[in-house]
Amino acid sequence: MQIKLFTIPVMGGEALNEDLNKFLRSKKILQVEQQLQDGPGGGAWCFCVKYIEDFSPFSKGREKTYYKKVLDKPAFQRFSAMREVRKRIAKEEGIPAYAVFTDAELADLAKIEDLTPGKIKGVKGIGEKKLEKYGFHFANSPEDEKS
Repeated sequence: MQIKLFTIPVMGGEALNEDLNKFLRSKKILQVEQQLQDGPGGGAWCFCVKYIEDFSPFSKGREKTYYKKVLDKPAFQRFSAMREVRKRIAKEEGIPAYAVFTDAELADLAKIEDLTPGKIKGVKGIGEKKLEKYGFHFANSPEDEKS
């Protein structure tokens, strides 16, 4: 178990509040204690967050897939590049990488040479929200094909 402390001013603490939210979305939270403190600069919320560091609900009881063996060489190269894009997005948003796209979703995307929004949406597990939020990072062509 790990502990992290946050102090967020009541007035003007919007950026720090977003940092707290990103942190909470990216960890398995065990407990949060909060207290409102009054100080010379005004009030501030103090949070003590107890959490588990490496939490992935998708890893339990599943066999690991070795995509280098499953995908052909060009598809694996696209898959590797997509994983780097996914990693950057996840870091920017403070969320786990699998929340952007899972490895299985990326592997299915990597099998498609010319990615369009329509083809991305056709991959199992990718719906309208994921397409809207992350699809443009991965699409080769912005035009949706009507096929």
